[in-house]
Amino acid sequence: MDHYAVIGHPIGHSKSPQIHTLFARQTGQEMVYEAVLAPEDDFPGTVRRLVDAGYRGFSVTVPFKHEAFELADTLTDRARRAGAVNTLTVTADGLDGDNTDGLGLVADLKRQPTPLAGSRILLLGAGGAVRGVLAPLLAEGPARLHIANRTAAKAQDLARDFADLGPVSGSGLEALAGESHDLIINGTAAGLSDETPPLPAGLLAPGAGCYDMMYGDTPTAFVRWGDAQGAAWTRDGLGMLVEQAAEAFAIWRGQRPQTDPVMEALRPRS
Repeated sequence: MDHYAVIGHPIGHSKSPQIHTLFARQTGQEMVYEAVLAPEDDFPGTVRRLVDAGYRGFSVTVPFKHEAFELADTLTDRARRAGAVNTLTVTADGLDGDNTDGLGLVADLKRQPTPLAGSRILLLGAGGAVRGVLAPLLAEGPARLHIANRTAAKAQDLARDFADLGPVSGSGLEALAGESHDLIINGTAAGLSDETPPLPAGLLAPGAGCYDMMYGDTPTAFVRWGDAQGAAWTRDGLGMLVEQAAEAFAIWRGQRPQTDPVMEALRPRS
């Protein structure tokens, strides 16, 4: 029986074991997937212990994605561009590092009413979560992708790093007044404290949607903000979580599971 794990701190809230168990059942794969709490100061030691115990791969979540990037022996192009790793695969030569977050986000956004191609996208935040999704978003051909962050310089630096991939710009949050966007994606950590970034009213174009990369059993603060602003649709990041997990599962097992039944099983009933 092959063993896999998601590693994080904290980790008790993670839905990943449930997701991968459903994937394994759906595809007939014999595997065990569990959640492992790593000490904040010893992620490498936790990985080494699990590798020695015969584990085949790991999902990596907060706060270890940069450490996983440093620990990997080889990196995919998308992991290198993201500067973070959320999927580790144990091979005969060491650890392969990949990043499936951006693919997961794009896959879920393609289910929503707003097309990515030709849209004006506002991406909130400038941390690792945002860096990890920029390349896949720009590959979809938006008319414009603007990064806004409390610290303007971080957003501007991030935009400069990805300017070769498409029309991307950056600013502070205060510079958003008077702008209009077809899609607003929240990539900040404000939702951890049930808050939203300080945003001006009137940011949503007619028919625009709001997407929160965070998820919860109840509507997130950003989803509530979008509803209050009259968004045509709002969505949290549960779909992104399931889609990025499906990509990791395919890397490990060579078979991509269907995600719709898993999302249906996980989505809280209203």
